[in-house]
Amino acid sequence: MYDKPKNSVSFKVSGRFALFTDPVTKIGGEKCSYHLPTYEAIIGVLKSIYWKPTLIWVVDRVRVMKPLRTQTKGTKPLVFGGHGGNSLAIYTFLHEVEYQVEAHFIWNEYRPELKKDRISGKHFAIAQRSIDKGGRQDVFLGTRDCQAYVEPCQFGEAESPYDDIDELGFGLMFHGFDYPDETGVNELHSRFWNATMKKGVVEFPTPEQCTVRRYIRDMQPKLFEEGTNFRSVESEEVSL
Repeated sequence: MYDKPKNSVSFKVSGRFALFTDPVTKIGGEKCSYHLPTYEAIIGVLKSIYWKPTLIWVVDRVRVMKPLRTQTKGTKPLVFGGHGGNSLAIYTFLHEVEYQVEAHFIWNEYRPELKKDRISGKHFAIAQRSIDKGGRQDVFLGTRDCQAYVEPCQFGEAESPYDDIDELGFGLMFHGFDYPDETGVNELHSRFWNATMKKGVVEFPTPEQCTVRRYIRDMQPKLFEEGTNFRSVESEEVSL
């Protein structure tokens, strides 16, 4: 039985296209989307809605609201340095996607310097208002080429085309990144998990529950200090 946290938020995110790929192996050439959104992609949506270094978003459940369809298109890839010429790559996107998302936040225990900002009620209220307004930053589904839109919803409302399908397996999928400011280890790792969807709902394991990891490189966490590169939660309320 799913135990819903008290600071849980729910919303609908939809878009014409989505591209969920393993960031470690997608460099250059053709790209092909996973059939399900990755945990990291949904975290990106949540951070576009509302984020502070004080908290860590945890994705609990995602409900697939439209049939899984793909579309292949020729795309001019973004080449850093401005020397891309007329190169063309073939990308396989998910087409016409919609998801219901349920998530909650926890405090980032590796940021003791931000302890004064741990005010659950205020962060929850700001997050809810941000969802009502469609997010605080541009929302994308996997890549900047795939713009998305956020609006409030009640998780579980309406029908999903997969409500009557007991279980679908999608094999080993990229889950997300372990960043040093969220783990206390000065290394960047990628996580993987065996993805399954039950009756249209994907219940993600927490990052700590993922057992398959890959070391990428050493990385130092960014430092935040109030009054320099960090604003208190009280100042955040003024912008909404």
